[in-house]
Amino acid sequence: MLSRTLATLLLCALAQGAAAQELRLPVLEIGVAGGGGYVPDYPAAGEGRVRGIAAPYLIYRGEILRSDDRGARLRAALSDDVEFSISASGSLPVSSSDNDARRGMPDLDLLGEIGPTLRLTLWRSTAGDYPVRLLLDTPVRAVFSTDFTSISFRGVTFSPDISLEARNVVLPLSRLRATLGVTFASDRFMEYFYEVRPEFARADRPAYGAKAGYLGARASLSYRFPLSERLSAAVTARLDYFGGAANRDSPLFRRDVNASATVGFAYSLWRSEERVAVDTDVFD
Repeated sequence: MLSRTLATLLLCALAQGAAAQELRLPVLEIGVAGGGGYVPDYPAAGEGRVRGIAAPYLIYRGEILRSDDRGARLRAALSDDVEFSISASGSLPVSSSDNDARRGMPDLDLLGEIGPTLRLTLWRSTAGDYPVRLLLDTPVRAVFSTDFTSISFRGVTFSPDISLEARNVVLPLSRLRATLGVTFASDRFMEYFYEVRPEFARADRPAYGAKAGYLGARASLSYRFPLSERLSAAVTARLDYFGGAANRDSPLFRRDVNASATVGFAYSLWRSEERVAVDTDVFD
């Protein structure tokens, strides 16, 4: 599954970019984020579409509770290079009537994910104008769906990735990130995307029982940068490769490769008077 969906990008990845080019930043900010881009309907889908979203966001720069470019999370720094956190993510709903492979099947509802992550800083350098670090993230998340009338448990994902991040590239307070990762998922998660129950089978869509295992690999490149004291923007490009996936035989599995690209903005409407010191030459 796309671990960083359009919704996550706009509401989380852009949010911290609203920071001004200053050394003391507000502890609390409230603003609006929006944007759009091309995204696949689901992992290994044969179709995608241009989608947009706009919504309020909140930034809180606390020592333990934090809402920033990694989402809303509880964190505990075990050492300078090890951090444990509880974080959340999500993805937008898809109408099955708009997707040929899923037509006549239930819609894909809004998904939410939450779970623990252990982050390891494998290497860092603060020499020169561009501080750089190499990270390993190991998120394990429970997945839930909702149609706003009920909530259903949709299984568990494990999505480790390794990222190279650089700060202050071209613009102060900017962040350039290149990421490689893989995803494994439980049977309930796989069933949500790839199972075809007998009542939804047709000539070109035979019944299929999904199984747990390897979902796919991903590579992404993102750049987040401030445009002014209150306005920031971000661009992201991503490729997902599903060759060798556990459910490659599903009739809902249509492509080995999915591509997505998004652009967005965040604007800070209100900022608290209380400030917190931020060193723009290192990572938080």
